[in-house]
Amino acid sequence: MSDGTPPAGEKLQKVLARAGLGSRREMERAIDAGRVTVNGKVAELGERVTDADHIEFDGSRLPSAEQNRCRVILYNKPVGEICSRHDPEGRPTVYDRLPRLKTGRWISVGRLDFNTSGLLLFTNSGELANKLMHPSSVIDREYLVRIQGDVDEEMRRRLLKGVLLDDGSARFTDIVESGGEGKNRWFYCVVMEGRNREVRRLWESQGVRVSRLKRVRYGSVFIPSHVRVGQWIEMEPREIDDLCVTAGMPKLGQRPLTQGEKQNLERQRRKLRKSPAPAARRNRPKSV
Repeated sequence: MSDGTPPAGEKLQKVLARAGLGSRREMERAIDAGRVTVNGKVAELGERVTDADHIEFDGSRLPSAEQNRCRVILYNKPVGEICSRHDPEGRPTVYDRLPRLKTGRWISVGRLDFNTSGLLLFTNSGELANKLMHPSSVIDREYLVRIQGDVDEEMRRRLLKGVLLDDGSARFTDIVESGGEGKNRWFYCVVMEGRNREVRRLWESQGVRVSRLKRVRYGSVFIPSHVRVGQWIEMEPREIDDLCVTAGMPKLGQRPLTQGEKQNLERQRRKLRKSPAPAARRNRPKSV
């Protein structure tokens, strides 16, 4: 019988996901498959662990929370890249340009389709990625879109009120015109969900065509002016704390950056300000 004291530690699958090894569901399957050990013994699903436990995943020791700080990258995606890690057709992926991690992996916060450009966030924290994507976090996404066709006030009212798509009702929470001529006009529009091709489908439901689409904002995060198409920038700890607040999580209060980490961040920022936009595709960067 329980004495009311909460159990010590965290569930193992949560710790593994936060380390960037995959989603909680993927980690549950890995535990079931016997790929995880705790203190030398094959782990069980639902097992709780603390910082004092020795955890191994596929034979490699899991870095401690002190070693494995949460990291976030902002990437300015070009048109013509897919958001999968591998493509059977051999098309370039967003992961081709990202730096390699020594431990864990980059997790994409949502996706942009092949013909959509703009802001993509990546993190090595499965917990933060899940929070940022979950509908309960109510995070708005803003897009700049070029429309071919006539857009009148009645159409805008319908799109703001809500229209029925194949997967249910959807709507924009804001639409602001941003120039253009004739039947080629630009609009900023905001959605609160991350459904597949939602922005395109909303406009197309009104009989107009989306000819250009770029995500310019995710919550409070904008693309810095010096981060050109095809480039990325790593967020600083204070920026990651702000992102956690946006996702409804407590600030992480991570350890301060080492001198080497500070120098790496500053070096990368200087490089972005000086360099031209990268070529369409290049080799995968080294580990950082």
